Amino acid sequence: MNFWTDPIKVAYDWLLQIFTGWGLDALAADIILNLLGIVLLITAAMVLDIFLVWVERKVVARFQDRLGPNRVGPFGILQPFPDIIKLIIKEDITPEGADKVVFNLAPVLSMASVVFLWAVVPLASRIYGVDLNVALLYLVATGAIGTLAIIMAGWASNNKFALLGAYRMVANMISYEIPMVVALLIPTIITGSMSLKVITEAQAGYWFVLISPLGFLIFLVAAIAELGRSPFDLNEGESEIVSGYHIEYSGMKFGLFYAGELLHAFTFGGFMAVLFFGGWHGPWAEEYPLLGAFYFVAKAMIGYWVIMWIKYTVPRIRIDHMLAFNWKFLTPLAFILLMVTAVVHRALLDAPTGWYIAGMFLSNVVVAWITLEGLRAKSRRDRAALESVGAGD
Repeated sequence: MNFWTDPIKVAYDWLLQIFTGWGLDALAADIILNLLGIVLLITAAMVLDIFLVWVERKVVARFQDRLGPNRVGPFGILQPFPDIIKLIIKEDITPEGADKVVFNLAPVLSMASVVFLWAVVPLASRIYGVDLNVALLYLVATGAIGTLAIIMAGWASNNKFALLGAYRMVANMISYEIPMVVALLIPTIITGSMSLKVITEAQAGYWFVLISPLGFLIFLVAAIAELGRSPFDLNEGESEIVSGYHIEYSGMKFGLFYAGELLHAFTFGGFMAVLFFGGWHGPWAEEYPLLGAFYFVAKAMIGYWVIMWIKYTVPRIRIDHMLAFNWKFLTPLAFILLMVTAVVHRALLDAPTGWYIAGMFLSNVVVAWITLEGLRAKSRRDRAALESVGAGD
């Protein structure tokens, strides 16, 4: 065993030897090393978040035919640091009549809810935090902390517009959690496990997007809604709700909400990679875990880029249309797909791999085709009803 084949184990043994050599008890050294690992993971996530600020601004600039940051550092890559300094030195304002404890805790929980998710993400074959056998339930439960942070921010601000913005955002997030959870159950049915590590390892031969492309699309739409990004950006409908639940926040407190949104978008890109695109799998990834971590980050960045692409391309949807789309279309479709996946998976469980992949893929195609035909029929009925009303007038 060397550093390239198992970097975490080699680094752990080396540091453990140093700490015990200083006279520390083995248990105390183990606790310190685990705490050090947590700090390093959080630090890596926060440094990545700084880089994402630059990526987001450069990408949207290209979409809008602008240059974006190009002054501070090569290609403007150091621009986030002056922005951080600006946020830190801005005046910290707490509204009169606000619940100070809840008001100050909300942005911390918003950021923490994203960082907590990285505890169960398998970055590589031998680089991961915790292998939970209920990791998907942990994902949903941790995401609820972000929802709680939003309602806390809106309620504690002592501002009716912030409270209304929080209600709108939470209604959206809770609604779209249902199809997202249903989409999460599809990899669970296929693998028989809720462990992200097991789900990733099961994709050694083929990616799950090949056998459930419709499940991936449902997860993508629900994830964007959970993030509150366009076309589901109810928290940023400035013309209607004056920037929503975080209108009263200034300085670095507002910066935490913004940083949490960017890191959350990348994190969902990572979950898309793990659940549907093989995670860390790639050439020589099993032998060299650092290479697997590179594959994972690359796939997560592609998912993050898709989320950005949709955000800066599609206009915002009205809230009643948004909720109707979820309850009347996306949620029923997710449940139908889940039942079809379970039935076809059980029927083809003992079939050869090629037949299994083809059968699962075709079942998704059939569900998508029936759905489109149903939408076309409804559209024709609606047009006929409108024409009959027009003829009567």
